[in-house]
Amino acid sequence: MAARSWKAVPRTVGTLALLTSALPFNLALTTVALLRSAVAGRPRPATAAAPRTILVSGGKMTKALQLARTFHRAGHRVVLVESSRYRLTGHRFSRDVDRFRIVPPPQSPGYAAALLRIVKEEQVDVYVPVCSPVASRHDADAKEVLAGHCEVVHLDPDTLRTVDDKDGFARLAASLGLDVPDTHRITDAGQVAAFDFAAAPGDTYVLKSIAYDPVHRLDLTPLPRPTAAETAAFAASKPISEANPWILQEFVRGEEFCTHSTVRDGRQRVYGCCASSAFQLNYAMVDEPAVAEWVRRFVAPLGTGQVSLDLIRTDDGRVYGIECNPRTHSAITMFDGHPGLADAYLTDGTEQIEPLPSSRPTYWLYHELWRMLSRPASAPERLRVIARGRDAIFDWSDPLPFLMVHHLQIPWLLVGNLVRLKDWIRIDFNIGKLVEPAGD
Repeated sequence: MAARSWKAVPRTVGTLALLTSALPFNLALTTVALLRSAVAGRPRPATAAAPRTILVSGGKMTKALQLARTFHRAGHRVVLVESSRYRLTGHRFSRDVDRFRIVPPPQSPGYAAALLRIVKEEQVDVYVPVCSPVASRHDADAKEVLAGHCEVVHLDPDTLRTVDDKDGFARLAASLGLDVPDTHRITDAGQVAAFDFAAAPGDTYVLKSIAYDPVHRLDLTPLPRPTAAETAAFAASKPISEANPWILQEFVRGEEFCTHSTVRDGRQRVYGCCASSAFQLNYAMVDEPAVAEWVRRFVAPLGTGQVSLDLIRTDDGRVYGIECNPRTHSAITMFDGHPGLADAYLTDGTEQIEPLPSSRPTYWLYHELWRMLSRPASAPERLRVIARGRDAIFDWSDPLPFLMVHHLQIPWLLVGNLVRLKDWIRIDFNIGKLVEPAGD
């Protein structure tokens, strides 16, 4: 382990050097934006008919910044929270964040009590969790603690646990008459070795962890392998157990989509759909009626909350639900500037909204720059993405988050790993973290 950690040191130092080299550009851009705002005057927030205090969690993530900007510019007061590890999130410096508070990690025994204390002290009216995969179940449990003190835009605990479980999700969707791949719960690698692939409905299967796994989730090795021994060995290489169940799921071929839905009392108020990929970095709305109908039918019985879905449309037009992530999707960045987004989250009786026709595709500039550096041949394509879209963090009237995410938040995390000789896999500027083995 120590040798492996030492090997990560040159990469960490090199990454810090690259970020430092970009600092002068970012400082210049931020200075221009601040001067422009000072001269032209910053747009004044709207006057809300009923101003509220909104608590938004997940402060390190771009989607939390998007919602903070949305609520504040609609005339509401925003309190942003994050755990101590990410206390230097660049988003705390946003002009659209009225207060920043630190809470324990979601899995800590005192998490719900800390939220309740903040709700009382800040006189919070609505809590909108922007969850990490680890946090979503804890926020559902906290919903019961916060009941009577504020509204919580999050699924109830039992509903969330059902849809957050890939096997439970498939069963629920099938019970609603919706198409899902053939799915089997696996608690022992021997079940994969013994599985009768020849008699199964699908010709190819994949293994997926039910619990969020930032490393193994990208491994879609097709099963069965060429030999039974290779299949058994592959299954045995995964951390499958009774306490950590996986699924063996039919691999459906087709076009992949991801969606975001905000639901209030079973009515979908916010809907966005975009093309999907394993490591999503670009978002642009697409009109897929069959996907929209699948999603509408699925979310109707879920109550109130935020639901992200992964789906596949096959060549014959059938739509299959692959998995559900009961939390805010980064596709919410497609709604930047939408005048109805705040009300859709906070008010009953609103009509469903989708991204505006004028909405530009979103990207993260430093991810695009890294793609160009690591694959120079892709530069023309990446430049077209930059020219046609908008950076999801940068805002001319609120430029400090862009500076601080890239030159405080991420460097702070890199230095921390360097000091601890801790390995990391990649930087996710969207989520505002280092992707690490066994990470959050």
